Amino acid sequence: MSGLGGTTPTEKFVHGLAGWLASIVMRRDASQGIVPNVVVGILGGFLGGWFLPMLGLGFGGGWVGFLITAFIGAAVLLLIINLITRGRAR
Repeated sequence: MSGLGGTTPTEKFVHGLAGWLASIVMRRDASQGIVPNVVVGILGGFLGGWFLPMLGLGFGGGWVGFLITAFIGAAVLLLIINLITRGRAR
């Protein structure tokens, strides 16, 4: 994998999966479709890749590491969106 931006079809799939899983955990799956899940997964990958190393967390390379990083970042992103749009976390 070349990075957290999702340049290959495999990366897009992994980020889409991470965004979908995060939307289920954050209870936003009903309000999202496939494209928003992929976008949230890609943005979550960037977000997770940026702040997790600051916390001393690293999940290694490979698709599993990218999935975990993107999932955590996507969940944080959806939490922020929930706080902004609803005024509270779910």
